[in-house]
Amino acid sequence: MDMDSQNVAFIVLAAGLGKRMKSDMAKVLHEVLGKPMVHYVVETAKKFDGSSVFVIIGYQSEKVRSSVDKSFDVQYVYQEKQLGTGHAVLCALPYLSAKIKHVVILCGDTPLISQSTIKLLLNNHLISRNDLTVLAVEVENPTGYGRILFSQKLQIKAIIEEADASESQRNIKIVNTGIYCVERNFLEDAIGLLTNNNAQQEMYLTDIVEIGFRNNKAISAVICDDPDEMMGVNTCADLLIAERQMQLKLSKNLDIPISP
Repeated sequence: MDMDSQNVAFIVLAAGLGKRMKSDMAKVLHEVLGKPMVHYVVETAKKFDGSSVFVIIGYQSEKVRSSVDKSFDVQYVYQEKQLGTGHAVLCALPYLSAKIKHVVILCGDTPLISQSTIKLLLNNHLISRNDLTVLAVEVENPTGYGRILFSQKLQIKAIIEEADASESQRNIKIVNTGIYCVERNFLEDAIGLLTNNNAQQEMYLTDIVEIGFRNNKAISAVICDDPDEMMGVNTCADLLIAERQMQLKLSKNLDIPISP
């Protein structure tokens, strides 16, 4: 099945403060090689011709919008209260046009994500006729990531956040990147079933996996073979690592946006 970018919407999550950055600046505005990291993510999404790109803004919304507006023509969705990733996507759904059939959800703090990986995710999703496809990665140190739980038939049955995970679950090394491709109708149905019954009292987008599993939906994972590309920037130390990785990728002329 061929991909038609005009039927795909990209939602970029960029509403949070990022407390671990220990900065008053919105996390996605912190720079990697002189460019706000959200710009890398938006630029990668915009490479898909004809696609619709929505940026979820909240904390310092006007500053984030002003920054992105300097380089990109996108649509914005305001999340007044940051009540979780599921709530952020819920805020965006009413703005999707009728032609949108699939939604790719990206994180504004993953500047190393490449177009080729997103294309792999999308193609796998469409060819498999999935309701939900999760981008995952295997890491040696899974601290801070949601763990992917598999059934005995090796189907994805849930993603559990670290704060809610048991000791044995925390040893799982296949983790969620926070990036998904979701069939629109399933997404709308599943979002309506989310609750905030968890340690953070937030609406976790990850819970749509368990909702789908219970309802026999087609769910699978695409395992990215480059853990560095999936890195989420949560601390100043992460920012330095991301800069080194970006320099390395640019030196190899890989698929990383480089325009100012």
